[in-house]
Amino acid sequence: MSKAPTLVILAAGMGSRYGGMKQIDGVGSHGEPIIEFSIYDAWQAGFRKVVLIIKREHEELFRKALTDRIAANGMEVDFAYQELTNIPEGFSVPEGREKPWGTTHALLACKGVVNEPFAIINADDFYGRNAYKVIYDYLTNEISDDNYAMVGFKCLNTLTENGTVTRGLCEEKDGYLSHIVEIQKIAIQDGKAVYENDGKWEPIDDDALVSMNFWGFTPKVFEEFEPVFRTFLEENLDKNPMKCEHVIPTAIGTLVSEGKLKVKMLSSTDKWFGVTYKEDKPDVVARIQELKDKGVYPDVLWK
Repeated sequence: MSKAPTLVILAAGMGSRYGGMKQIDGVGSHGEPIIEFSIYDAWQAGFRKVVLIIKREHEELFRKALTDRIAANGMEVDFAYQELTNIPEGFSVPEGREKPWGTTHALLACKGVVNEPFAIINADDFYGRNAYKVIYDYLTNEISDDNYAMVGFKCLNTLTENGTVTRGLCEEKDGYLSHIVEIQKIAIQDGKAVYENDGKWEPIDDDALVSMNFWGFTPKVFEEFEPVFRTFLEENLDKNPMKCEHVIPTAIGTLVSEGKLKVKMLSSTDKWFGVTYKEDKPDVVARIQELKDKGVYPDVLWK
């Protein structure tokens, strides 16, 4: 692949657990959201284009809070719109549904917008600069159709003291993803990672790698995800019309198990943090300031 890679950011979520638009909620000393530090880290790694997946009605908010400033400093910015009505022919949106269809559907919103190798991340997760260097190198030098990549993080390093989270638990073989399963209600208890299983808390290996939606793809992924998403609607829309959703780790798990693609397991030396819950914000603010104080980031990101 000779085209320069793009950074894609999942930023259309409703933030129900957080209680608002956490994608652009300020955590830096000058009101910078986490997403701005992610874009700055990506710039330092070599990315020069970013595509934000958003709700169409939020575009002006993103322009004022973030993207106009970034574009003025040389980063090419584009938008893709995750719209509830943009689903395969033969399906319709249930009356009263407001919840998005999940990150698999969000990724498909980029079809026709992203035509080069790309990394995709969450808007509200702080991954650290090393992760962007690792994925940029892979996208530039190694990636090919059906040979993708994932940057994994140790499970214990991705948890919050303020509630449970959902993570894609990964298994690898010979450096490639062999199995991934989306596990809900993972928490910290007595400093250890656990998950709820039929009302009981079961342990998870603290060092087990989990997906934080940090993937490297080529545009071929769109045609690979489309039938997976259609099958999901066929099997779930009638059973759970208001809340069913499909996520990228589940789509990848299906395609890996069917032998349709390979995913190289990459890892980062940095520690993740994020704002799943409103109560997470003070810790994130303190960590960001600490990184500024250490000179990892300048006081003002974009001069």
